[in-house]
Amino acid sequence: MDSDNGCPDFLKLPGRSCKPRQTGVTHVLDKGVTLRDVEATLAFAGPIVDIWKFGWGTAYVDRHLPAKLAVLEQAAVHACTGGTLLEIAWVQGRTAEFFDWAVTVEMPCVEVSNGATGLPVSAKRELISEALDCGLTVLSEVGSKDPTVPVSPDQWVEEIAGDIRAGAFLVVAEGRESGTVGLYTEDGEIRNDVVAAIDQSVDGSRIIYEAPRRNQQAGLIRRLGPAVNLGNIAVTDILSVETLRLGLRSDTMSLATADRVHGCQQ
Repeated sequence: MDSDNGCPDFLKLPGRSCKPRQTGVTHVLDKGVTLRDVEATLAFAGPIVDIWKFGWGTAYVDRHLPAKLAVLEQAAVHACTGGTLLEIAWVQGRTAEFFDWAVTVEMPCVEVSNGATGLPVSAKRELISEALDCGLTVLSEVGSKDPTVPVSPDQWVEEIAGDIRAGAFLVVAEGRESGTVGLYTEDGEIRNDVVAAIDQSVDGSRIIYEAPRRNQQAGLIRRLGPAVNLGNIAVTDILSVETLRLGLRSDTMSLATADRVHGCQQ
């Protein structure tokens, strides 16, 4: 048995970096689970969860938010708001109040997006700057939630680079919880031209690819390697994504059957 985590260690598997990790990040989507669910999830999966996103404004209505944030901090998991909440605040002219609230509840990260409201890129960059001034870590997001909006690889790369220059720590490539927009076609297939453009132009450690579906997770791992950053992972899929990274499923088994070294890499 591995003395560090109580798991067996007799197989040679792809190396996994330890927290705080720069690559191989798993970004989880909380759609409204209970405090008890958070505690139970982190009890078995805390070491492989890096970011916990309170999706769809759930942080705004969750009475257990302070307790959840405390549990996440103890497990060294970065809590983050979903981008739509800030977009709504922008539409209502209440962004200052949003940032005041985020600081007051000790939310360490906020997502700054423009995919739900058509918020101009210039305004998005201003929000990134405002969040940084408040001492918050920023995850920006690129891509529209509207499936009718054309997807341009060059435009995505340009916007990603601009968000990073503006101070975004990580940039999320839009895929939604459905996995049918932005990075994906309406039937859930990966837009390989977009992935290729991003991979060729941007440091991969700065990108989180939203990948809610198994075929998307496996496809990105096969293409970009087990250390790809994956986002919008369902709470119930955390362990299954880890097995994909380690080549323990048929979808990515070549990772475990090649000549690889098992171990924790810093």
